Amino acid sequence: MFDHKNHPISPALISGCVAYLLWGLFPIYFKITQSIPALEILGHRVLWSVPFGFLILIYRRQFSAVLTALKNRKTCYYLLLAALSMALNWGLYIWAVQQDQIFQASLGYYILPLLYFVIGVIFFDEKLTRLKVIAISLACLGVLILTLYGGAFPYIALILATSFTVYTLCRKQADVDALPGLFIETLILTIPALLYFALLQKTGALRFGVTTPSMTLWLILAGPITVIPLVAFAFAARRLTLITLGFIQYIAPSLHLIIGLCYGEVFTKAHAACFTFIWLAICLFSWDRWRDYKRGLQAQAALIS
Repeated sequence: MFDHKNHPISPALISGCVAYLLWGLFPIYFKITQSIPALEILGHRVLWSVPFGFLILIYRRQFSAVLTALKNRKTCYYLLLAALSMALNWGLYIWAVQQDQIFQASLGYYILPLLYFVIGVIFFDEKLTRLKVIAISLACLGVLILTLYGGAFPYIALILATSFTVYTLCRKQADVDALPGLFIETLILTIPALLYFALLQKTGALRFGVTTPSMTLWLILAGPITVIPLVAFAFAARRLTLITLGFIQYIAPSLHLIIGLCYGEVFTKAHAACFTFIWLAICLFSWDRWRDYKRGLQAQAALIS
């Protein structure tokens, strides 16, 4: 009999890898749709996520969780903040890809776990070990090198990482599962998206419906392209350890980096030095987390015995 829990290649692991693989391929979608302004693509991503997310909620019988969350004022408050952070993150990411700044987007998601830890130390009293201090210092050094020798401050990477960290903090405070929470967030953003579309329609600048049929279809697909990876991630997150999730999450920024090279972005010596320090930081950080995890298992085994 196949043991789903103990088999090294479990459905949860496959689901997690699929989620990060799809997130890693996002730049290709935004390159395909780059003839559409970034803000309009953001609006479509929000708008078409609502009906698609609703269908999945009905199928998974989770819509009651949406109603429960909407009755909780604290949950709604944090989901509002999360929605604003998500809109900033999505919008800047789309714009970055369209402006041939995929490397900066990749850098942002590479440093994200390190930023998570900094926030964890400040707000959640997580332990600051020597290896983690070295890892964070190396990451900062990499960003500094890119700033001094790359000719530009990597503000896109830092804003992407910071906005998603704020989003994560808000979601940790909101008592709602991933998909119902995303549905409420996109529902919150639907009103400004519709108002923006109305303004575009009034000024004759709306591209949806007046561009090619294939492009119109691509814009509609923004909904499933947004929701499907999250569903896969939600399945994986409930079944995999944080250590495993921590390792596979680097699939996405690694693919971003490869895609950036394929689209002809210039990879300078400053980029090479920056990413080298970031990768060293990731290795140290991951090794330290792995040691913490193994110690936790040993301590748990000692208590049981």
